[in-house]
Amino acid sequence: MKVFVYSSRPYDRTELQRAASEKHELLFTEKRLMDETAHYSHGCPAVSLFTSDDASAPVLAKLHACGVQFLALRSVGCDHVDLRKAASLGMKVVNVPDYSPYAVAEHAVALLLALNRKIVEGQMLMQLQDFRIDTLKGYDIHGKTVGIIGTGKIGMAFAHIMKGFGAKLLAFDPIENPEAASIGMRYDSLEGVLRESDIVSLHCPLIPATRHLISDTQFQWMKKNAILINTSRGAVVNTNDLIEAIESGRLGGACLDVYENEKGLFFTDHRNDILHDQMFCRLRSFKNVIITAHQAFLTQDAIESIAATTIANLDALERGVPCDNELNVIQRHEDVVKR
Repeated sequence: MKVFVYSSRPYDRTELQRAASEKHELLFTEKRLMDETAHYSHGCPAVSLFTSDDASAPVLAKLHACGVQFLALRSVGCDHVDLRKAASLGMKVVNVPDYSPYAVAEHAVALLLALNRKIVEGQMLMQLQDFRIDTLKGYDIHGKTVGIIGTGKIGMAFAHIMKGFGAKLLAFDPIENPEAASIGMRYDSLEGVLRESDIVSLHCPLIPATRHLISDTQFQWMKKNAILINTSRGAVVNTNDLIEAIESGRLGGACLDVYENEKGLFFTDHRNDILHDQMFCRLRSFKNVIITAHQAFLTQDAIESIAATTIANLDALERGVPCDNELNVIQRHEDVVKR
């Protein structure tokens, strides 16, 4: 089958081609799917999309006019796809529900350690040959309370790591994970978790119920000097309210791998550009905020798994057989189960 792959990079092209072998003809572009690039897919029954792509209703209509019947997502989340519109057009959508939860969970821990132990600042001082450590004090994670919002596969992988640090575990999720009790994790309300936690890590999908889940009210609930980690989706956090919480000193710091307005910003070289996103520029200016550009998933293990599942999904679509990873309209609201 002829497949047009949007938002591709060298690191995933190689694995996709290896997994596809001779079964599919893959056409690649680094450009995002958007209104202006939808016509690239002309003559392709399938497209493959990443989280940075725009599969809103108008774009899907253009893809459909180009002959696209299948959307193969290279991600767990489907918040960038209008599933209702896809269904109305008879387009099938498949995702990668499970690649490597450890990749994202371990990156969340790396961000936490880098912020708490002032690793970035320490390296900057090292390069300046200023070997004083006066400003580099952190705290033990052992004995602290860690709140986990979303206890699917990634949230539980993070919980297991925090358990290894000797932290007390709290969780909020509408669907309790039966594995939680075995590691001593206790469920509470969102307010209860936020009020008790020294560290809060977000591992929930972006659905209507979780958009701006963490906003001004929730920041007011959090402990003074608590650290917030977000490796899920940027819009789970109200960025303006996050900036206010940082500036006012209510929040101790933030570790972010995602950003509310990251489309068109992340995954792109802007070294010769002036960034006009004032909210992002303010956010990255804070000494107690560390940001990576949506790289938490990026391990060799995860890329291989994503490629293998994507090609297996395309195999099933081409043969017209049921695909376990096919999404539907209800899936947008039940995605929490898979995370």
